[in-house]
This record gives sequence, structure tokens and C-alpha cells, in this order.
Amino acid sequence: MSSPNSPQQTAPATPPVIPAQASGPPSPPRPPQPPSDTEGGGTPPRRPGGAANIVGVVGEVLITVGMVVLLFVFYEVYVTDLLSAGKQKDVTSALDDDWKDPGQQRQEHFDVANGQGFAKMFIPKFGADYKFTVLKGTDEKTLEAGPGHYVDTALPGENGNFSVAGHRVGKGAPFNDLDQLSSCDAIIIESNTTWYVYRVVPYEGEAQGWDAGKGKTAACKDVKVPGSLNPAYKNVVGQQIVTPDRVDVKSPVPNNPTSTLTKEGQLKMLTLTTCHPPFSAEKRLIAHAMMVKSYPKADGFRPPEMKES
Repeated sequence: MSSPNSPQQTAPATPPVIPAQASGPPSPPRPPQPPSDTEGGGTPPRRPGGAANIVGVVGEVLITVGMVVLLFVFYEVYVTDLLSAGKQKDVTSALDDDWKDPGQQRQEHFDVANGQGFAKMFIPKFGADYKFTVLKGTDEKTLEAGPGHYVDTALPGENGNFSVAGHRVGKGAPFNDLDQLSSCDAIIIESNTTWYVYRVVPYEGEAQGWDAGKGKTAACKDVKVPGSLNPAYKNVVGQQIVTPDRVDVKSPVPNNPTSTLTKEGQLKMLTLTTCHPPFSAEKRLIAHAMMVKSYPKADGFRPPEMKES
């Protein structure tokens, strides 16, 4: 037992805890971060200048124009074709009904109202399914339904120049491939009583030596150079490209409007006209053909020329 006078004993002091140091070199200080654009003092992004704005507007306009052009082409080539196909079907059906009339089977019947069909056209070169009813007149409404006859020209099989117009692009495009015709290709016109066979006359450059050359082939044996039959026809060739004002291509003697030949002295010609080039009315593409043969219609008979290609 301790005496009251002896000193009291105290517990030893706890040493302070020193945090452990991470091994390795110290981390570099973080660089100061720039203020964000949304914080006060930030610099807003620069907007495009005037030139860039103009380029963007022009680009949008060009895209819009391009879409409009594409829609127009689609309408002209496809939509109008579908609409015209329906109209062509209607006039063909009406013509077939007309031809079934026993009274119409005994004589030619071309006296129809404007816009109505009176004949059918076949061009074997364009395929076995190429067939169009030819209508009276060449106004726009008529041509939407099919090829139209220039009413001031001869009728099928007559002396003179039976002339027909047709669209090349859209609206049925009956003459889309008119530039693919060659000399001697057959163009067949059917009336209610007769088959008329025309053949494209020699092209420019083919006339010289025709009889000893291509004129000797089977398809061409009945085709003559028009100018060799009559000098009045010296300027008539199988194909030509002319300006729209050249209406003399459908004269009784093609390209010779001042000819004094009487109707009896005129050849039996066929002229087809269409726009050139495609999608343009700048010029006209013309094909001239000459009648070489005709057949009376009979049940089950079709001209052998229909099998040509």
C-alpha cells in the first residue's frame, strides 16, 4: 500500500499516427480546366458565314429542282403511258365493234369523227405485239390515245401521202423507236377490208447502186428509189430530221409542195412524224415508206410480212 506522500504513476503517452506515404513518384498536378461554353465568360461557337449560307441554300434548291424533274419524267414516261394505254384500248374496242358490222365489211370505212379510230398499224420490226389503232386528227387530245392521221393527207392505199403523227416519249409513245427503222422494213396498215403493206424507202446514200445491191434482197425486191420512178420524188429518202416548220414532208409528193403531179400520177406513200430528239420538240424525225402490196382481208389470213423482224 502506498504512502500518501509517494508520487502517482501515469500511463505512457500514445505516439501520433502518421499516415502512410504512397509508394512511387508523386502525381503531377492537374492542369486547370477551361470554362465550359455554358458558363459565364465562355466563347460561343462561331456561326457559318454568308458564303456558307448561300451554298447551303443553293444546294437545297438544286435538290428540290432535281426531285421535281424526276417526278416530271416519271409522270411523262410512266403515268401518261398508263393513261394512254387505257384510251388506246377504248378506241380499239370501238373500232373492232365497228368492223363487226356486216355493212362495214363490204367497203372501206374511213369517214369517222375526229378522235375515233379507222385503221390499225403494225410494224413487225418493233415486235409481234406492236399494234396501234390510228385515229382521225392530230390534236393533242387525239394523240394522247394513239397515232393520228393528218386529215389533209391521203388515206391508206390511196395515191398521195398517207401521213401519221405520234408521240415519241410518254402518252403511249407509238413512235418511240422510229429511228430504229431501216430501209425495206415493213409498215402494215389494216383497214376494215384490206391489208396495205408499205416498206421504208432507201436512205440517203443508198440510192446509188440500189438495184444491184440491197435492192436485190428478198425484203427489198419491191422497193424502188422514189426518184427513179419519178423525178418529182428525187428528194424523198427513208429517214430525215427537219425543223418543225417543214410541213412539206407530208405534201402529196413529200418534200415537193409545188409538184404539179395529178393524184393519178402520184405514188402511194406513207409518212410517219414524231419529235426529235426524245424529250424535245426542237426538231422532227420523219420516216417515208412506199406501198408495195395489198391483200384483201379474209378470215384467218394475216400478211406474211407480219412475221418479219
